[in-house]
Amino acid sequence: ELLNIDCMEYMATLPDKAFDLAVVDPPYGIGINGERMGCRKTILPDKRTWDAEKPPQKYFDELRRVSLNQVIWGGNYFNLPPGRCFLIWDKGESMYGRDFADCEQAWTSFDRSARMFKKSPVQLDRIHPTQKPVALYDWILRNYAKPGQRILDTHLGSGSSAIAAH
Repeated sequence: ELLNIDCMEYMATLPDKAFDLAVVDPPYGIGINGERMGCRKTILPDKRTWDAEKPPQKYFDELRRVSLNQVIWGGNYFNLPPGRCFLIWDKGESMYGRDFADCEQAWTSFDRSARMFKKSPVQLDRIHPTQKPVALYDWILRNYAKPGQRILDTHLGSGSSAIAAH
């Protein structure tokens, strides 16, 4: 089920632990929205301010209230509790040394060892500037979720998580 709704308003209606897992990629608040995101024809700089600010602490509090476990992309940018299971998306050697990050980090609530996923971000048909590969979400779901569990994604973006779940 996909809902186009304000995530804070929606989470306020949910009981505690309504979802088994939240896998989210909120804005990091680093102002990347004005940058040209590589050579793709479909993604050009825009004047929107979707990445101007980090979500408020209330967002993370609500996210932890409504989900048993969380995977939060950009966790290194947010005030989250210490944890040992970070997920790293290594973007591959073709990305090393460029202006943008060689990898991205996700904070998780899991008490497991840190893990790394290697996959180039190059997707010629991207529709979102910070689009994550479907294969990345597939890997997360295979390793951190079970069939039939309820998964929450508050910032759907290009829908990579929904495609992987399908």
